[in-house]
Parts: sequence; C-alpha cells; structure tokens
Amino acid sequence: MAQFDLSRRGLLALTGAAAAIAGPGTGLAATARPARLFSTDVGAGRNVMLLHGWTCDSHDWIWQLPVLESRYRVVAVDLRGHGRSEVMPPGAYTPADYVADIESLIATAYAGQAFVLVGHSMGGQIAACLAARRPDLVSAVVSVDGAVGLSSDLAPVFQKTVDDLNAGNPGVVGPALFELFYDAATDPAYRRWHARRFQGTPLHVVRESFGPLFLGAGQVGIGKPSEDFLRGLNVPFYHLSRNPAQAGPMRSWLSHPKSKVDLWTGAGHWIMQDRKDDVNAALVAWIDAL
Repeated sequence: MAQFDLSRRGLLALTGAAAAIAGPGTGLAATARPARLFSTDVGAGRNVMLLHGWTCDSHDWIWQLPVLESRYRVVAVDLRGHGRSEVMPPGAYTPADYVADIESLIATAYAGQAFVLVGHSMGGQIAACLAARRPDLVSAVVSVDGAVGLSSDLAPVFQKTVDDLNAGNPGVVGPALFELFYDAATDPAYRRWHARRFQGTPLHVVRESFGPLFLGAGQVGIGKPSEDFLRGLNVPFYHLSRNPAQAGPMRSWLSHPKSKVDLWTGAGHWIMQDRKDDVNAALVAWIDAL
C-alpha cells in the first residue's frame, strides 16, 4: 500500500504558501487533518509496522525489509515531513502530531487490526505513545534505541541542541550531533548517508521535531516522566539499548511478562544497520514468541 498523491516539490510549495498566508502565530497545525503518508505494504502474516527516526525515512529499515517481509505483513512508513510523505506547515511536528498520523493510518487503512510497531529513535517514542493511547491498535512495541527512558542528565544536551538548531545551520548541527552516537565500527558510508539526508529535510521539520521529544510539558523521553510513562505501558515492549545506565533501570519499569530490555554493544545509534543480521534474528525471535 502506498499513500502519496503529490510530489515533494509540490508539497513544499503548498505548505510554504499556506504559512505565508496564515502568517506567524496563527496556530496553523496538523490537528486539522492527518498528513498523507507514503508507505509500502508487503508480505503476509502478523502485522508489523516500521517507524523511522528524526530526519530519517523508511529506507533505514532496508536491511530488515527482506527478512521481515518474508515472514510478516510489513508496512514501512515515512513520517510526516520525512521521505516521500506530506510536508505539513510549521507548528505541526510534536510527538502528538506524529502519533495521530499513525493512529489514523491504522484505524482507517487497517480497520479492526493491530500491529507490532517497530520504531527507531523518535519512531520508538511514537510507537510507545500510540501503544499507551490506543492499545487496541498496538499488539506490541519494539524500540530500537528509542527516545524513551533516558536520563534527565541529558536535558542540557538536548536543550543546547535545540538552541543550536534554531540559531545555527541545522545541516551542520545535526550531523555533528549524530557523530556523538556512532560506534567505531559504524560504516563511514552510513554516516555520510545520514548527514546528506538530514541536510535534505525541510528546516522547520528538523527544528520543530526534536525538542518536544525530551523537553517541555508532556515529554516522555527523559527522567521521571519517562519512567512513569513506561511503567504504565500494558503491551509487550522490547527495547534494544546501547546504554547500560538506561538498560538496567528500564527492566524494572516494564510490567508485561513478555517485555524485555537487551544491551547491545558494537553498534551506534542505528543498531539495525550496524548489526543488521543480529537485529533481524532478535526481532524475529521476539515477534514469533509473542
């Protein structure tokens, strides 16, 4: 299945015109309607949906798609403002906006069905938030180094990132941030790919999507709010973590008997790319055991 009826250039022109007409501070946002999302729908069996991270797209799962599509029905989505999905106007890139899009996609295109949501980074938080909001639509969540359960000590780092994105050149700030989260074993080609894709993402999407994941009222990415949020999840939750300080405490927060947290080494933030075969095996084993 693919939902995309306008070119990216056309969408950029439309949203730019809408913002110019509305003017700043008008509250123009995505709450009026869901974004039109590009997605692929391949395979048969258990429903699995793949959600990428900030400034990425569904190509991030390219190493997983052949394996997962051979076993399950796999829907790989480009989130609003990313990849080939609709670029919404400024003011429409909170976690709630992203969650609403996926909720609408499942409820309308797959009425009466539920999905295992597999999310990387920002996509992991979106998946978890939808599971909390609509457990009838989400049978389980896999969080690949997802943006949840992080220490509140990171708040100053995230605030500086937001400030630098707003004041500086995001095309420089973003790739520099990514460099902090790679492993020595990360292929340089991946680093270049991530940087170029970041630089091709609309500026307002880049600037508005990051901060609300970790900062401000309602955030569930860091500190006690994130712990409380994860303790309240009632669906199976599998977190692939790169951080021992995160993995240990998180294990005690997850109440479902099929939930688990694994610590992964020898990989950067894109665990599913750096250790693709191991991640594929882990995903299949956990999903099949649900």
